Formats: sequence, C-alpha cells, structure tokens
Amino acid sequence: MQRRTFISAAIGSVAGMAGLALPGSMARGTTAPSGMRLYRGAALAFGTTIAATVLHHDQRQAELAIEDALYAARKIDRLMSIYSPASQVFQLNRDGRLARPDSHLLAVLAQAQALSQWSDGAFDVTVQPLWQLCRAAADQANLPSDTQRRAAQARVGWRQLAWDQREVYFRQPGMALTLNGLAQGYAADMALAAVRARGVQHALLDTGEFMARGQRAMRQPWTLGIQDPRDGEILAATLKVEGRSVATSGDYACTFTPDFAHHHIFDPSRGDSPAELASATVLAPTGLLADGLSTTFMVTGAARAYAMAAQMRGVDLMTIDKLGRRRMSPGFPRIA
Repeated sequence: MQRRTFISAAIGSVAGMAGLALPGSMARGTTAPSGMRLYRGAALAFGTTIAATVLHHDQRQAELAIEDALYAARKIDRLMSIYSPASQVFQLNRDGRLARPDSHLLAVLAQAQALSQWSDGAFDVTVQPLWQLCRAAADQANLPSDTQRRAAQARVGWRQLAWDQREVYFRQPGMALTLNGLAQGYAADMALAAVRARGVQHALLDTGEFMARGQRAMRQPWTLGIQDPRDGEILAATLKVEGRSVATSGDYACTFTPDFAHHHIFDPSRGDSPAELASATVLAPTGLLADGLSTTFMVTGAARAYAMAAQMRGVDLMTIDKLGRRRMSPGFPRIA
C-alpha cells in the first residue's frame, strides 16, 4: 500500500511536514502545564512511516502505548497488503478464494459493502483490475486502449465479492480487490484502541490517515495541515482536530499521466479516474469511515459529496477541484 494522505501533523506548528523519531524510539517535548510530556514513536508500514504521538504523565506507560499502537497498525498492514504474499488480501487475489478470514478483514469488508450500497457503487474495492491495467500501461509510457479498459471493467463489481465468517470469494474469475481506501484508516482506529487500553487519553495516530483524541497540550488541540494537491510545499488549509479522524484522497498520490487526468482512484462506472476533483479531505468519527469517504467523494464529485456528507453526523468535507477552487462544509474546522 502506498500512503495516499499528504497531511502534515504539527506537534508545535504547521510550518512543514512532521519530523519522526526513529522506529521504536521516543521523543519528549516540553513539559505541558499539567505535568504531562509528549512522547513519540515511529515504524514502517503501508509503504511509508507511521507514527504515534501521546501526551502522558508516565514515560513507561507512554512508551508501552506507542509500542502497542504501532504493533496494531502494522498488524493491519500485514493482513491487508496487496503486495505481501503472507497477507490475506494477497492470497484472496491470487486464489480467488480465502478460507478462515480474519475478523479484522471481515470488519473492513462490511464497511466496504456499506459504502458501496450507500454510494450506488461509487466506492468499490474490486477496482484492482483497473489499477493493474493502468499501472502496466504506464510502465510502458502508454494508456490502456478502450478495449482493454472495457475488459478490465468487466471484472469489477462489488456485488461479485461474497463473504461470510467461513470464507471470502469472487463470483467471477479474474477479479481482485484492494483495501487501500480503507485499511490505513482502520489501522488508525486500531492504534487508538491500543493506546486507550493503556490508559492514554491524548494521542495523535498517523497511519497515512490521522486519528486524534484529547489534546496535544493544555487547551491546545491537535493541529493538522493539508497539503495543496499541486504544490507539496504549500498548505491548502490548517485545521484543528478534536475527537475525529482525518483522511485525504488526491489525484497526486499515484498518477499515471503528468496532467493528473489518470491516477490510482477509479470511477467503476467509467473504468477511468474521476475528472472533477484534485483532492477530498474528510473528517469523520472513525478512521475507517473517513478513509472510505475520502475515496468515495473523489469519485462522486463535489455536488453529490456535499449532499451525502450533510446526511452524516460528525462528517465534514473539504474539496479542491482541478482548477484549484476550494469548498468546505459548514462545520469544517479550518483555522483562519
């Protein structure tokens, strides 16, 4: 999996991308008025560096919480990677059938199905054949032909993915799935559960998507900066995050053409990338939901995305279109 969100997490300011400690090490910040300190650890997962930052009064408990959080997130990566032969997703794509699916995999598939139903198929985890086709063509500096796209599109369809507690299988040969639009958000949820189990109430978890709880200091919320989709040195917005998860999907994270017209996000109904938005940032109660919605809204486009977001409690949205025009939902917590 490749990191899709390019959000800078600010422990002190939002001036740039956050620096991370070495895997397994802890970095302490200045003492907060409450007597607590910031502790931080990092590890490798999802093809990038993930991190956990906690505010706590006990160093040993903070270190254990960070260790547990990183372990929990890496476990999800090992389970759902499309690249690792040991992962259940890899085995399903290879064999077309998976026996004894892990409970975490079933939880993510249930969310995927719910999003697919709710969005009338705009979200679809079975778009992997389209990604494989476009990736292979891009490696040859080409675009797929219409015939090739139609052939790949015929192997896409969320209703053709069947599962229960005993097995997961494809109803049609040649199908494959990717959970890149859900797994990192779900990993953030699992990392949060791990730190809370250690009694830590103030934490920022970065798995490529972000989950924040509590505060980074007394009366100071966790603050995030969202990357401009066309300039990695510019922040498109700065926001405070209190008790929600943040996920961004964008056409710049993995692009097949220099004009960003063809990229890693696919509209299943078109067999190609959606044409309107450059990025969609979502705040939601859970990482799993924020992650899935950010992909969904890239596909639906802005008008439908804002109408859908308005129906959901605790969900806010910011979109940037291909012309650089920004729009935010009324509750989007941007810092002026």
